[in-house]
Amino acid sequence: MRLTLALSAGLAQAASLAWPLPAVAPQSLGLRPGQPLWWLQLLALALLVALLQQSRTWRAAALLGWTFSLAWLTGTVGWTFIAMNTYGGLPTLVSALAVLALTGLMSLFYATVCALFVALRQARGGSAPVVFAALWTLAELARGTWLTGFGWGASGYAHVEGPLAAYAPWIGVYGLSALSAWLAAALVGVHGRRNQVRSRLAPLVMLGMSLCLAWVGPEYSSSGGYLGVTLLQGNIAQDEKFEAGTGIPQALQWYGEQLKSSRTSLVIAPETAIALLPQQLPPGYWQALRQRFGSGPQAALIGMPLGDNAQGYTNSVVALAPDQSTPWRYDKQHLVPFGEFIPRFFKWFTAMMNIPLGDFKRGEARQLPFSWQGQKLAVNICYEDLFGEELAGQFAEPALIPSIFVNVSNLAWFGNGLAMHQHLQIARMRALEFERAFVLSTNTGISAMVDHRARVLNSLAHDERSVLVGQVEGRTGLTPYAWWMGRLGLWPLWLLALTLILSAARSRQKSR
Repeated sequence: MRLTLALSAGLAQAASLAWPLPAVAPQSLGLRPGQPLWWLQLLALALLVALLQQSRTWRAAALLGWTFSLAWLTGTVGWTFIAMNTYGGLPTLVSALAVLALTGLMSLFYATVCALFVALRQARGGSAPVVFAALWTLAELARGTWLTGFGWGASGYAHVEGPLAAYAPWIGVYGLSALSAWLAAALVGVHGRRNQVRSRLAPLVMLGMSLCLAWVGPEYSSSGGYLGVTLLQGNIAQDEKFEAGTGIPQALQWYGEQLKSSRTSLVIAPETAIALLPQQLPPGYWQALRQRFGSGPQAALIGMPLGDNAQGYTNSVVALAPDQSTPWRYDKQHLVPFGEFIPRFFKWFTAMMNIPLGDFKRGEARQLPFSWQGQKLAVNICYEDLFGEELAGQFAEPALIPSIFVNVSNLAWFGNGLAMHQHLQIARMRALEFERAFVLSTNTGISAMVDHRARVLNSLAHDERSVLVGQVEGRTGLTPYAWWMGRLGLWPLWLLALTLILSAARSRQKSR
């Protein structure tokens, strides 16, 4: 029964990050597909804490934590099955086992901290919510940074909307994960200690402060002017995208026509919109594009691979603009394991898949933004916007501080399910953390323009070939999060969480 409750709570936490598809989101309930539900995340994690408090041994707690996390993470990133099975050609059973292996291994982080939470019960006393929050934060940090990091679906992303969102410019997504963990544990404490007024009121006071901060809190950035932007969503089917007889000529024709007919100051084509190297393009194609944007008031950002056998290959974005001797480029720096590079000892696994996997070179850590029409555009590719701590590095150097973020992606690998909605929530969280507009240009969706307050200004429906035209406001200035994260990285969070846990451990030893 307790494992069933943990499993259900984990699935609820997955749903809180981006509410599932329309079939289970009736309009009568006011729910929309992809919507984050902050209150559901708090209730799901509170149920886990309640189950942990009833655990008699650390082993039982570890099993509960692992079960909760397995359901949560599988429900969150289960779309990786589509990439391996539908497009990679792996057998259904092998694909399913690969997904469970990934989420099962990541769940070990949470199993460990849940076991520690119960093991430290004698030392916690009234600080139980603080200890749980510190432990939970360590698990989130470890998952998001170790072995190249995969923090997709961190619990803080459920709070891109709601009262806690006001704290994002201060503490970022990992801080929100810690704060929500504290609130969830405190809610359980409210139920269990009726005679302690402070423990009853603490979560309510925190939520009240959050609402006040959201309503009257200051902005840490100021307007830097507007930029007209066109987003191109080619909707090239993934199983045809890299095919010479179908997807490639479709893309060359459609993107070529749209790039030539665009009228805004900037036009953006998504990741590998042109799936060929410049030297592989039809005669005159690349020269015609360079000539099109070689003069006048317009520029283009185009996703495409670059390189050669001698220098290696990169997943890149090229800027075409007037008065360029050499086109500006951005090379992706945080590569996807198994997708853009093959980890050591795993070539046997990737050899089983029928996917055009690359072994790309990493781009440099801090690359100059693309300056255009008074704006500095910081480009990132695919899931690079997941790593806010890496984006924050740009805010430590005045020459690199962007006014607008641009993300180009190809999420067609993962079907038309939750991946694209979750990716939008990730971009919205970055917009809150840095108070910068975030523009997403994708192959199959969701292409969108998000302002510095994480509001989706306009977007395109997924799985349609279309063009989105709008204006994006550039911003200047630094949020507190951008300042400290850009200079110190994640170390303050690591050190604070470890200090709290070690203090609880020492208290437990003294109580023996």
